Amino acid sequence: MKKLLNVLYVTTPDSYLSRDGENVVIKVKNLEKFRMPIHNLEGIICFGYTGASPSLMALCAERNVGLSFLSENGHFYARVTGKTTGNVILRREQYRQADNLEKALDVARNCITAKIGNSRTVLKRSIRDHSSSLDSDKLKRVCEGLTYKIDRIERCSGLDELRGVEGDAAREYYSAFDELILCQKEAFYMKERTRRPPMDNMNALLSFLYTILAHDVQSAIESVGLDPYVGFLHRDRPGRAGLALDIMEELRPYLADRVALTLINRRQITEKGFVKKESGGIIMDKDTRKQVLLTWQKRKQDKIMHPFLGEKIQVGLLPYAQALLMARFLRGDLDGYPPFLCR
Repeated sequence: MKKLLNVLYVTTPDSYLSRDGENVVIKVKNLEKFRMPIHNLEGIICFGYTGASPSLMALCAERNVGLSFLSENGHFYARVTGKTTGNVILRREQYRQADNLEKALDVARNCITAKIGNSRTVLKRSIRDHSSSLDSDKLKRVCEGLTYKIDRIERCSGLDELRGVEGDAAREYYSAFDELILCQKEAFYMKERTRRPPMDNMNALLSFLYTILAHDVQSAIESVGLDPYVGFLHRDRPGRAGLALDIMEELRPYLADRVALTLINRRQITEKGFVKKESGGIIMDKDTRKQVLLTWQKRKQDKIMHPFLGEKIQVGLLPYAQALLMARFLRGDLDGYPPFLCR
């Protein structure tokens, strides 16, 4: 169990939630493990839950405490709310700010600044840890270029210009990504970022991890009552979860890219697990997907100090922390949206 920004995260397997008066009680195998007064909470998010009593659901609905259920892997199932909820007010504010291009630009700037900053941190970490095994000078030049892109972001006058800066920064980052691949270089390489379909093993792995991350972020957004389909940088498009893609941008380098490099450099996956389709695209076989998912879930159990919240949380809770911060910003509790910046 983890309380974060007045939201209780239930991550212990086989947890059952019940009510005792004005308290939320969590039991595991009929033994009480946790208890908290309902007035201390504004949300409960359960991963891989055993169940919750109707009495507790009623208490949460009466007190306007959102109760969300997700799978162990973070797939969103449902959210229980009462007759009157602040979600409609929160979502209307989200729609208003998304429609206001100036305000949308402010939020998008923060997301992309963090994305480029986190990309630069991934490169700097590789220089620090593996300077003898890669072209440090090349990586340093790219880091300098990314620093320049961050400076340019503040001068962007519109979303299209911001997208241009982001695109240039992404190309620079991926131009250096091949240096970070230290093992199995013949099978895994990055010449350019390709997708729909990915045309090589590295791109296939990244696309798969980005898809998993996007689902995690969308579930987090759903759990706090925001609309995942209304974004700030990623504008409305049928079937596209724009807000999830916005928040996902800042988490890509730290979560997905580093997991991909770990899998390859530690030889946890090999080229045997990748299959070329008739279209030329690359897919992973079942066993490789399973290994990737196992590594992803293990990574999510690691703990880090959140730079804005100032407390330790599991890596897997990062999307939920950022979704909560976005909701707090839209409610007016924060002056701006604080993106995740890794150190």
